[in-house]
Amino acid sequence: MKKLILVRHAKSDWPEETEDFDRPLADKGLQDALKMSKFLKNSNVAIDYLISSPAVRALNTCKIFNQTYRLNYITNEKLYNPSENNFQSVIYDLNDNVDSVAFFSHNNGISNFANSISEDIFHFPTCGVAGFEINCDSWSHFDGADKKLLFFYEPNKL
Repeated sequence: MKKLILVRHAKSDWPEETEDFDRPLADKGLQDALKMSKFLKNSNVAIDYLISSPAVRALNTCKIFNQTYRLNYITNEKLYNPSENNFQSVIYDLNDNVDSVAFFSHNNGISNFANSISEDIFHFPTCGVAGFEINCDSWSHFDGADKKLLFFYEPNKL
């Protein structure tokens, strides 16, 4: 069994003359990311590896999760303004010794991808997190594997 955890970046700011890619987290975003990462860790949600969009708001959300989990993380440009196929491409690149991975990405892509693998209807709020169990031993079998929603958390409901 594999586990896929999808995390939408936390609440961001949009200061004047700041490009979309460079948008920082707002104070609320910093607080929500810390709260969510601690909640997941205290709920025994295992994560082996973190992969983030390189955009500042997603990467900073990932770094806050990393303060809680103390893992290796990488960035992957396919998670910035992603299509559903981008997520699958990142999944197929995973090493099979990774059993549980968290992706840090953006709407609308992350909501669309979650809806494509689940019968539950999602619209990810900022710092929303969905966890899925993937019934396979190799990430290369992701597409044909049964997928089950394990949880969906929103920071305002914790």
